[in-house]
Amino acid sequence: MENAESRGPDLLVKHPPGFRARRGLNWVALGLLYASYYMCRYNFRFATPGMVEEFGFTKTQIGDMLAIWSLAYGTGQLINGLLSDRIGGKRSMLIGAVGTIVLNLFFGFGSFIGSFATFSLIWLINGYMQSFGAPGMVKINAAWFARRERGTFAGIFGFMIQLGQVAISNLAPIILAGFMVGTLFVVHEGEWRWLFRIPPFFTAACAIFMALAAKPSPEEAGFPGAIKDEIDDSAGVTVSLRESFKTIFTHPLVWYYALAYACTGAVRQSSDQIAILYFQDELGFDMRTEIPAAAKITLSLMPMVAVLGSFLSGWVSDKVFKGHRSPVAMWLYFLEAVVISAAALVLLSGAVGPTPGGIFLGCMFLVMISFTANSTHSVVGAAAPMDIGGKKMAGFAAGVIDSFQYYGGAISLAVTGRVLDATKEQYGYTFWYVIMAGFGVLGGITMLLVTRKQRRRHSEVGM
Repeated sequence: MENAESRGPDLLVKHPPGFRARRGLNWVALGLLYASYYMCRYNFRFATPGMVEEFGFTKTQIGDMLAIWSLAYGTGQLINGLLSDRIGGKRSMLIGAVGTIVLNLFFGFGSFIGSFATFSLIWLINGYMQSFGAPGMVKINAAWFARRERGTFAGIFGFMIQLGQVAISNLAPIILAGFMVGTLFVVHEGEWRWLFRIPPFFTAACAIFMALAAKPSPEEAGFPGAIKDEIDDSAGVTVSLRESFKTIFTHPLVWYYALAYACTGAVRQSSDQIAILYFQDELGFDMRTEIPAAAKITLSLMPMVAVLGSFLSGWVSDKVFKGHRSPVAMWLYFLEAVVISAAALVLLSGAVGPTPGGIFLGCMFLVMISFTANSTHSVVGAAAPMDIGGKKMAGFAAGVIDSFQYYGGAISLAVTGRVLDATKEQYGYTFWYVIMAGFGVLGGITMLLVTRKQRRRHSEVGM
């Protein structure tokens, strides 16, 4: 038997024979498609040095383009999260995939005008189309995972995201270094537009696989009643727009998680997207063509430790805190603030720079920040929406909460770009860290409030 009853209900949720293997196939198909989305958004950060050189964009303009993408993505999460509860998660993910493919190809072949407005408009629409992905994926997995498994699922969610980052972090240097296929196809060194032309083909392949392999619910895969939804266990996984909107918008905890997730996004988006410019400006790397080994190692370690943090935070919230997410997230936010504050002090001291020791310190702090930021990313953004919305309304719950991650990211990126332009000569990237540390503290305070509110509710129920 697969269910291993002897381990007890607190350690392993029981499932019928064959269920775990089928769920694994489902999750691989969904996860690979979502990972390919990330290849088609994190390609932008590798293109920024070439765009700056070719068009003379300032840090403010680069930050604003990234912020515009985040605003479009966040707003799309609200709209498309609600739609995914109506049309289903599978359709949502496929719509997002088609849009991602088209917009990336358009950016790669149509961005020769070179105006700030042109780049921003294309990337804005790409942000909206990619926002179909997360609500659709979370909605499907809410039907496939029981509450006591969702924290661990959040770790897997984090792994698939980082898989996309690892893929583009290894593919981008190959593209930027230039290559030949036979004698007819040549990509010249530093041709950053190819960063938007090649990754969409990976998305297309993953979309075809997902369309063939994934099922929206266990019932459709031949496992009726395999997952009991503690919120609503009636048949089906779709619900009316009105019911989903009303239930999620009036939930007592959803806005607390949304505010906390804004803080996650402020740190995660900023540390991920500004890292390439940080390497070039603070550590003296040339990121336009041949990316140095230290940068490659750091960009590979960041997603690896992010996966570790995602798994650990999810496992602890499932096994130690019995499915409660807020205590784990609270301590992670405060730890994040401490780490980033230490990074700011070290950078301000002058210890970070284009020397072996300075490069090590500069890269080490980026890796540590990635660990803490992505730990909260998975447990707050993936597990909590499924707990709140259940299998019928997890899409909109994820959309509401995840939208704030990108609103927070938009604020952080817009502010950071302007601060870097204003203070770079005197303080370098110190204020980049200071801004992120402030969001870490705010996130911790928000989760502290959630923890207290949950304790009061439990004590009232027990009276």
